[in-house]
Amino acid sequence: MGATGNGGAASQGPGEEELLAALREGDEAAYKRVIVEMGGRLLAVARRILSNEEDARDTLQDALLQAFRNINDFKGQSLLSTWLHRIVVNVALMKLRSRRRKPEESIEPMLPVFQDDGHHVNPIVDWGENAEKMLQRQETKTIVREAIDRLPENYRTVMMLRDIEELSTNEAAEALGISPNAVKIRLHRARQALRQLIDPHARELMTR
Repeated sequence: MGATGNGGAASQGPGEEELLAALREGDEAAYKRVIVEMGGRLLAVARRILSNEEDARDTLQDALLQAFRNINDFKGQSLLSTWLHRIVVNVALMKLRSRRRKPEESIEPMLPVFQDDGHHVNPIVDWGENAEKMLQRQETKTIVREAIDRLPENYRTVMMLRDIEELSTNEAAEALGISPNAVKIRLHRARQALRQLIDPHARELMTR
């Protein structure tokens, strides 16, 4: 997943050809337009991966500089926003890997516990038909974000790449330098832990 990759084929958005032409010519107004129109969404991507505001802002700045320097390598086979998104993800992951290595935190305490017969020791509530309505609440969205932030970094990052940034298993594996099978295992365990962390809040919300 190289920084100057173009992703899948896609038609350009309204005015994008003109914007690209201006960027390739070094038009300062075009650079400002990219920052104004796309900067907020791209910063959110960096925040989700890094969970640190200063690192996220540094990542966005580095990613945009990299993109503008390599704008002639962009062939327009995907949307400009998609290309920029991938560069932000790459730069964020590089920053993540460059952080001082900490002992890997165990996810085991967050996982459900099973009895010998395979049943949950503490059965998780069935959210049923209320799930979609419940997840639309701002309160629930905040709880989910906070629960994701509690996951150990290795598991949180896999969940971010697969479930939020929508990278494929192979793309996430390449980005993280691990095997596709390791991505699948971490994602499964991250989802289990997230459900376990959210469950007490879900029970409370469903009784209201």
